[in-house]
Amino acid sequence: MSYLAINTWAEEDRPREKLKTKGRQALTDAELIAILLGSGSRGESAVMLAQRLLQDVEGNLHELGKLPIEMLQKHRGMGEAKAITVLAALELGRRRQLSDLRERPSITSSRDAYNAIASMLYDLPNEEFWLLLVNRANQMFAKEKIGAGHVGAVAVDIRSIFKIAIDHNASAFIAVHNHPSGSLKPSDADVNLTKRMKECGKIMGITLLDHLIVSERGYYSFADEGFV
Repeated sequence: MSYLAINTWAEEDRPREKLKTKGRQALTDAELIAILLGSGSRGESAVMLAQRLLQDVEGNLHELGKLPIEMLQKHRGMGEAKAITVLAALELGRRRQLSDLRERPSITSSRDAYNAIASMLYDLPNEEFWLLLVNRANQMFAKEKIGAGHVGAVAVDIRSIFKIAIDHNASAFIAVHNHPSGSLKPSDADVNLTKRMKECGKIMGITLLDHLIVSERGYYSFADEGFV
């Protein structure tokens, strides 16, 4: 198989040069990954190798980020260093969502809450439980992780939930957890926890606005279903 090495391309078409001259938004996913890879394999450019990686996950970056190092290394031309670099970059992208919020998005619906945190949760291999903390103007000003568990469950201490809300002086909060199985059906434990959060919130003067279950298939809202 013949190909043109990246250094023989027109300068404006090379990923690094393209990023410098046209901005990072102008690059395709494969071109961005190619920059991370640095080189391809024999008879194949870094961009072509990146395209093969993406084809294996049908172009889904979330699925790519879920692959273990060993799976990435099964691709010809993907050594351990390249695999680690790609996964580290994807994890940084996920963690970017955790950075302090410079803007305080308004949370007026379950969709707003889902959009605020879904990208951080729906491709995780284990359950995590988070709080979206809201002020009196219905603006989300912080995200806090309460706990992490295994594939089927995460233990949640109701006291930890309200301690965090009180420490942040939140007037309301939205609870969110993911279902790695993909199911959006709430368990009995999910229903009971929602009831406890709602009742404790009334006593503490901190309103539970919603409890979301997130998965790759979308989300379930306890508020939309009339439980909150």
